[in-house]
Amino acid sequence: MSDLDLTDEAEFDDAPLTDEEVRQAAFGYISEAWADARADGVDTDAVAHAALFTALIDLVQTYGEDAVAKLAEGLPDRIRRGDYTTDRTLQ
Repeated sequence: MSDLDLTDEAEFDDAPLTDEEVRQAAFGYISEAWADARADGVDTDAVAHAALFTALIDLVQTYGEDAVAKLAEGLPDRIRRGDYTTDRTLQ
């Protein structure tokens, strides 16, 4: 049995999440939904298109068309730089 004080653990559970923790949790939800769709036989391209479409709709509703268009203008450079490549070797 552990010597952990459960009252301390409860206090920790109520602590606000950091931005990084929120992003990690969100990524986990999206990854799980993506895996579920793939397991149900939905084509990867269709899932990707739906995810991008849904994200853009939400961003436009939150920040407006001009702000999202400006964000999207930077995507080609970020893609070429490898920001979205998971299997790259960092030097």
